[in-house]
Amino acid sequence: MRVPSFTPFCPLTDTPPFAQRLLSWWDEHGRHDLPWQHPRTPFRVWVSEIMLQQTQVTTVIPYFERFVQQLPDLEALAQAPLDDVLALWSGLGYYARARNLHQAARICLEQHQGELPDNAETLSALPGIGQSTANAIISQAHDLPATVLDGNVRRVLARHSAVSGWPGKTAIHRELWQIAQGHLPARRGADYTQAIMDLGATLCTRSRPGCDRCPVQMDCAAHIADAVERYPAPKPKVNVREHVLFMLIAERDNGDILLERRPAAGIWGGLWCLPSADNREDLAAQYGLSHEALEMLDEVEHRLTHRLMRIRPLVAREIPASDKVKCQPDQAWHGRRQWKKLGLPRPVTDLLVRHTRGDDP
Repeated sequence: MRVPSFTPFCPLTDTPPFAQRLLSWWDEHGRHDLPWQHPRTPFRVWVSEIMLQQTQVTTVIPYFERFVQQLPDLEALAQAPLDDVLALWSGLGYYARARNLHQAARICLEQHQGELPDNAETLSALPGIGQSTANAIISQAHDLPATVLDGNVRRVLARHSAVSGWPGKTAIHRELWQIAQGHLPARRGADYTQAIMDLGATLCTRSRPGCDRCPVQMDCAAHIADAVERYPAPKPKVNVREHVLFMLIAERDNGDILLERRPAAGIWGGLWCLPSADNREDLAAQYGLSHEALEMLDEVEHRLTHRLMRIRPLVAREIPASDKVKCQPDQAWHGRRQWKKLGLPRPVTDLLVRHTRGDDP
């Protein structure tokens, strides 16, 4: 049986028992006060779903609230400078999400009359929106039944149906997609989507799941077999590479800091960052600084998905404004009031807060 690209939004004849029990549980125990639920507009649902990709709800909430306060609708997001968007995203990680969000908003402004598309297929053509995310947006924004398969949902379904194998594999994903389709209710699409995600986030957790309180544990195959911890199968291990990176904190006598914009592709794409190099000598030579002029600070570790970065900060202080340390085309000097408003990687922000003076905001 071929799995359709998107769930057809047609009324189902009845509500499967799985959905009935899940909705009853959610009515009493689910999360009803998440900020994107009040009001639950397409724009707010979209922003929240992008932020929630690979990020937990508790982390997302303050970022979401700041984001929609500054950029309350699609037009405001589309017209905002990318630097403003990245600044609001700073610290949330996976910055391609922010760039895609901004680009998608501009496309909507130009090609969709300033509105987010109201069907999953058109929505998924926008940058940063995949099949499951498109369905999650449609379901919650328009209260329609739609198949969603984020990490929490995959875990719930893999356990309930005892689906072996890592869900990232194509065949396992297809199997879980079919199972998810079979559980869809005819009505209350938005509530059901939130309910199954809540179940995975609050009870059917990776470790120490609350099976005794689970509304679907009576026919959960993993629970019956006392093998809940075996599902879903973990992602195959990948080697974590280590990378040593020297960063230069060049501070003028007026407190300005030299920053450079990272390329759009790669780590911290599009963000402002400290100048960096793979070794101390190259970094000093690039800016005409002597070895003695650089003060070495304590190493900072920063973990990315497949990489451990060992950042070794070097400080050059009290550089006169007329000094030979010049800006490259992608660089600029910024005072504290300025760099605090830029999109900066978290380790860079931490270094600047701890090791520079500058003017107070």
